[in-house]
Amino acid sequence: MKTQMIWGNLVSNDLQKTIAFYSALGFKQNGKETEELVSFAFSDSNFIINFFIAKRLEIAVKGKLANAKNESEIIFSLSAKSREEVDFWYNKVKEIGGTIFSEPENFEAGYTFGFSDPDGHKFNFLYWPGM
Repeated sequence: MKTQMIWGNLVSNDLQKTIAFYSALGFKQNGKETEELVSFAFSDSNFIINFFIAKRLEIAVKGKLANAKNESEIIFSLSAKSREEVDFWYNKVKEIGGTIFSEPENFEAGYTFGFSDPDGHKFNFLYWPGM
């Protein structure tokens, strides 16, 4: 058996802040937001992350949610085409008020930095030669 798609579901404590943050980074909304969720496409392959209000996501997971500002849940890696593109994203994230938790650095053959969105969800932009 093979799955057709995979996507992520995360919590948003303020959908309008989530929309503003990811739109400012240049990601496109996947459909129209509702009162319970907003969705963004994060790559050419249409990897989707849905951001749900806490009450709705708690119903879906049948339990409490982690506070991503205090605990780590997952880190999504976003591919960059060059070191310069990593630096571009670093400056863009700082400009729009994202939280940098890892400054740009060399990592083995690559180059990366890490940031958190307004809800504390962690991402990194990574340049890896040949990827």
